[in-house]
Amino acid sequence: MGAVSDDFDDLIAANREFAADFELGGFDGVAHAGVAIVTCMDSRIDPLRMLGLEHGDAKIFRNPGGRVTSAALEALVLGVHLLGVNRILVVPHTSCAMAKHTEQELWVKVGESAGQDASWQQFHVISDQIAALQEDVQKVRSHPLIPGTVKVGGFLYDVDTGLLEQKF
Repeated sequence: MGAVSDDFDDLIAANREFAADFELGGFDGVAHAGVAIVTCMDSRIDPLRMLGLEHGDAKIFRNPGGRVTSAALEALVLGVHLLGVNRILVVPHTSCAMAKHTEQELWVKVGESAGQDASWQQFHVISDQIAALQEDVQKVRSHPLIPGTVKVGGFLYDVDTGLLEQKF
């Protein structure tokens, strides 16, 4: 293992401040509001605050585009059966890079940044966000390990207004 660098010193210092008055220890890990959210990794999204929730209320799964991938389904099944989840929100957002670019455009951008060919890396761009959202909601609703008693909704989050619009 290599030597520890100082590349993260600012974050470690911020963590020490955070931990100085840490009050979340001993938390049980259950989703106290019964909510799971699948959303994008975009930093403009604050999943808890946008729904009026607090730490411990929800399980949050984030990925580029806010897609229901196999890993997201794994998290949702565990959330439903082990962590008190009974409502699932799938929440992509406006102005998403995954919906604004083609796979080829991302290969070029990433390739230029990386200084090497990136065409072997899949980015799973989204040509139609609403169609993809409908598909993702259906994936969750039809999953054999997610019972019909679990409520599943598809929403679009507007990064300019902070509003959610239910689509499905």
